Amino acid sequence: MRGAVFFDRDGVVNVDHGYVYRIDQFEWIPGVAEAILAVKASGRRAFLITNQAGVARGYYDEAAIAALHAYMQDTLGAKGAAFDDIRYCPHHPAGVVARYARACDCRKPGTGMIDSLTAAWPTDRARSGLIGDKDSDLKAAHRAGLGASRLFTGGDLREAVAGLLGELDAITH
Repeated sequence: MRGAVFFDRDGVVNVDHGYVYRIDQFEWIPGVAEAILAVKASGRRAFLITNQAGVARGYYDEAAIAALHAYMQDTLGAKGAAFDDIRYCPHHPAGVVARYARACDCRKPGTGMIDSLTAAWPTDRARSGLIGDKDSDLKAAHRAGLGASRLFTGGDLREAVAGLLGELDAITH
């Protein structure tokens, strides 16, 4: 089994402008492709997990998420750095769209997205980590039994990933 790095989206992969769902709103954080390439060079998989409460709040639909994620994968794929897989949670207990207005385990700090990915891609959780920009991201990593997590506060994502990979290597060797 291989390890993995789970990346939060808004605030880690892209600048969080609030409910980003269109390509013209999307602004890459510096170093994303290189960070993913470093994860893959370490023998780990790169996964994207993201809460998308904008669906439950009626700001956009799941088709908009699919289109934005396709754009991201195409852009990263051109550099050999596409995510191995992506999960998102469209739910929120205060949502206005009835079918999405609920609490669920996939919404971080729940572990549902991590659990889904590790079931689909057999993953050594002790050799895995998460990079997020909120406490709920780090709580999800802890609850899921990941080996390490890092709070990303901005800058070049390569540096945060290098630190996380170093920490994971130290834990597992």
